[in-house]
Amino acid sequence: MLGDMTSSIPLNELGEFLRKRRSELSPRTVGLPDTGGPRRVAGLRREEVAQLASISTDYYTRLEQGRIQASVPVLDTLARGLHLDDDEHGYLFELAGKTVTRTRRRGTQQVQPQLQRVLDGLTTTPAMVQGRRGDLLAWNSLAAALITDFSRVPEKHRNYARLLFTDPAVRGLYADWETAARITVAQLRLEAAKYPEDSRLIALVGELSLRDEQFARWWGDHKVAARTIGRKTYLHPVVGELTLDCDTLTANADPDQYMTVWTAAPGTPAHDQLRLLASWAADQHLPASSGWEA
Repeated sequence: MLGDMTSSIPLNELGEFLRKRRSELSPRTVGLPDTGGPRRVAGLRREEVAQLASISTDYYTRLEQGRIQASVPVLDTLARGLHLDDDEHGYLFELAGKTVTRTRRRGTQQVQPQLQRVLDGLTTTPAMVQGRRGDLLAWNSLAAALITDFSRVPEKHRNYARLLFTDPAVRGLYADWETAARITVAQLRLEAAKYPEDSRLIALVGELSLRDEQFARWWGDHKVAARTIGRKTYLHPVVGELTLDCDTLTANADPDQYMTVWTAAPGTPAHDQLRLLASWAADQHLPASSGWEA
């Protein structure tokens, strides 16, 4: 289990998540009276969370300590009381084992043919396909020009989170590396709830927790995030500062595969910079990938 890796990764994931979330709230933010008296710990007390969920303090305490399992109605009221967003709500249910049973696929993962065809057709748009744990399954030459030449990375290390935390060149590419890294950790944390016994995910989290203090701290924060749209600014060594829109497309045939594409509106400086980058990539003969098994 992921909780066995280091002291930064607690055994009682559900209880730790609840403690983290209540520590970030105050009585005023959840509509409870604040006596103004001193508090031994930051955030809400256990009895206040219990009040919000209409359960006894003893019941909530045992739930947080991992001694009982909560029902779906209790989890729903806890989610509302703790002001969890949709991603956190889903994560709470994952930790409590209340989701629909999934087929446990742990074998070889190859890029879906449909995604590969889309990837092959994108000649002026950077794009890459990731699988479980954020492993790199495929990419086009423009993605290699934008981020890094993935073909030079050993196959076992072709993981986006790993590159983001351990490769100085990739780390320095982001104008706001901390925000990008925090989001990546939150996405990885959400996947860990889906596949808590994935041995490669366990190894990845353990390695990054030991190698990077920030990763360990952010992993312990239990923040979660789904992959969605966004905008990122890169400090590219060839084309300079470059701000691109990022979109995520998921494969229906395998929801554990998703394609990230970077675009810029026509007529913008970023669009011109992408064209310049594409020309440079062609001159450098940067290789695209035809798919990698993970």
